[in-house]
Amino acid sequence: MEWQASPDEYEKLVIRMNTPRVVIDNTVCATATLVKVDSARKDVILLEAVQVLTDLDLSIRKAYISSDGCWFMNVFHVTDRYGQKLTDKRVIAYIERSLGTEEDEFTAGSRDIEAFTTLELVGTDRPGLLSEIFAVLANLGCSIVEAKLWAHKGRIAGLLFVEEEDSGLPIEDSDKIRHIQARLGYVVRGATTALSSSSASYVFRGTNADRRIHQLMFADRDYDRAVASGEPSVSVQNWMERGYSIVNVQCSDRPKLLFDVLCTITDMGYVIFHGTIDTTGDHAYQEFYMRHSDGSPICSEAERQRVIQCLQAAIERRASEGLRLELCSADPLTVAEATRTFRENGLTVTRAEMSTKGETAVNVFYVTDAGGHLPGRKTIEAVMERIGDDSLKACEDRPLRTGKMKSGSDRDEPSSGSGGLLRLGSLVMRNLSNLGLIRSS
Repeated sequence: MEWQASPDEYEKLVIRMNTPRVVIDNTVCATATLVKVDSARKDVILLEAVQVLTDLDLSIRKAYISSDGCWFMNVFHVTDRYGQKLTDKRVIAYIERSLGTEEDEFTAGSRDIEAFTTLELVGTDRPGLLSEIFAVLANLGCSIVEAKLWAHKGRIAGLLFVEEEDSGLPIEDSDKIRHIQARLGYVVRGATTALSSSSASYVFRGTNADRRIHQLMFADRDYDRAVASGEPSVSVQNWMERGYSIVNVQCSDRPKLLFDVLCTITDMGYVIFHGTIDTTGDHAYQEFYMRHSDGSPICSEAERQRVIQCLQAAIERRASEGLRLELCSADPLTVAEATRTFRENGLTVTRAEMSTKGETAVNVFYVTDAGGHLPGRKTIEAVMERIGDDSLKACEDRPLRTGKMKSGSDRDEPSSGSGGLLRLGSLVMRNLSNLGLIRSS
């Protein structure tokens, strides 16, 4: 008698075959927790996995990436923000649940943002711009619930999530929306703005806010502008025998570095098949074997240079240049007053992030002086006295400058030597060989 599987059993088999398998191990490595992910391959799965870990404020110290045919294998060495192994059972369970399902759960924590109106902004940066943006929105009766703005190479891009100040509801009045766009377009010279109550769903379900800002700046071609000194070291070469383009990145390590690089590679239409990530001290080394989504490697010198420029820009956009200032206040007028105080004291905001926790808004600003260096102690003390020591805190590992500013040549810069890249290449080749993906000559 021939046995035939029911449709339900077949569907269960397909689900089991395609559902990622996640193993979290605290015993193998003495200094980090291993997160192993095996799953059927899809082009964005690596970015999704890294995003889950990044959203939990975890550091990826090492990683080994490999895809064999239609199967994806990845091992991450992660620590918490204090450099310790993961011990919180709730965090471990969340990682297993988020990575171990085909459902898009990794942005679940941001779904409530859909109750607000989303403003996308791209334009020319200048001193005092942020204070003018906040002042315009406050004057128009808009309350900023969350916001992220980055400045890079003379341009600014950001997302602002706003609501009606009186009612706390999304802005639905089409006339008011047009008025907000016109006012902000006048303030931000050369700006392009998009404002709607439905775009939040796109930002937080197809991608997160950080990735969207990368996309806005990429579309604005910020990578075409002059490259600053101390640029990240990025090289691209082809391995013609295997049909791969090999990308090497070497730069100072920082939070969300791997996520920023993967966002750009993915949004440029490339697929990573193998890779190795390593962190030594405060330096990061990354190597990726990738192809176009159609399976071809990089095919021209112009394309190679474009990849290099785009990755350098992606790394630089979020670099925490300046002093970190934290402002805790639920009053939008306080935020507008704070940014105006920054401007009046000659401070430039290079990055800003705002979020609301309960009744308190937590606002983070990275500020520099007019020359792009750390501001002096007297300047910060004057700003804190004006705004209030209880509301504004300076959070910086490095001490405030009290003497002469360092010149560019006095600063520590990442090494641009090739030793780390060659070492990474050896690691990748050895790992691929161990996995049986290539044969030793």
